[in-house]
Amino acid sequence: MNTAALRELIQRALQHEAASAQLAQILGAQVASLHPAIRLPSEDAEGVLARFIAAYVEQVPDVLDAAANVALEAGIEQQIKPVLQVAEQFFLQPPSLMTGHNGLEGLLDEAYLAHRLVEEVNDRYITHFGQPLIPLDTTVANLIAHHLIGEPFANELDEVVHQAVDGLADEEVFARPSAQAYRQRLNDPKVEAAWKRWPCLSQQLGVELQLNQREHASA
Repeated sequence: MNTAALRELIQRALQHEAASAQLAQILGAQVASLHPAIRLPSEDAEGVLARFIAAYVEQVPDVLDAAANVALEAGIEQQIKPVLQVAEQFFLQPPSLMTGHNGLEGLLDEAYLAHRLVEEVNDRYITHFGQPLIPLDTTVANLIAHHLIGEPFANELDEVVHQAVDGLADEEVFARPSAQAYRQRLNDPKVEAAWKRWPCLSQQLGVELQLNQREHASA
C-alpha cells in the first residue's frame, strides 16, 4: 500500500481549495437544490458540507491502512490486499470516466469509489464474521456522497466498483483456518472497546440522511 502518496495528493487538493475556494463556490450554488434527504444544520450549511467532503476524502488513507492491517492480522492479506490496491489506484490512476474532475471536487468522486469498494468488502466480512472489516461506518456517508455527486454519474461509479470487486475476496478466503481463528478473537472486549471509538462518519460531521421508507427500500 502507498497511502503516503494518497495523503500527499489529498493535502495538495486541500491546499488548492484553501487558495481557490473552488468547491465552496460550487456548494454555494448547490446547497439550495440538494436532495431533500440530506439534512444540514440551519447555520453554516455550506461550511458543514465542505468539511464533510474534506473529511470524507481525508478518511480514505486511514480506512485503507486499517483494512490492510486487519487483513494481515486475519491471515488473508494476500486476498484482500489486491482489493485495497484497486481503491488506492482510483486515486493515483483514476479511471477514464474521471477525466475533467479536478481539485477537491474531483477527489470526492475518487474517495467515493474507494469508500464504496471497502464497503463491498465490509459486506463480505459481515456475512462471514458478523463484523465489518473495519469499524468505521461509512454507509450513510457514502449515500450522502452519492447524492452530492449526482446521478447518473454516481451510478456509473458504482458500476466501476462492482466490476473491480467481482471475483475478489471469494467465499474460500473466509473458510481458511487463519480467518476462522481471527473470527474467534472478535469477541475480545479490547477489540469491542476499540471499535466503539469509530463512530458513524456522517454523524461525526453533522450531516445526516433522512430516508423515507420507499427510499430506504430501494437503497
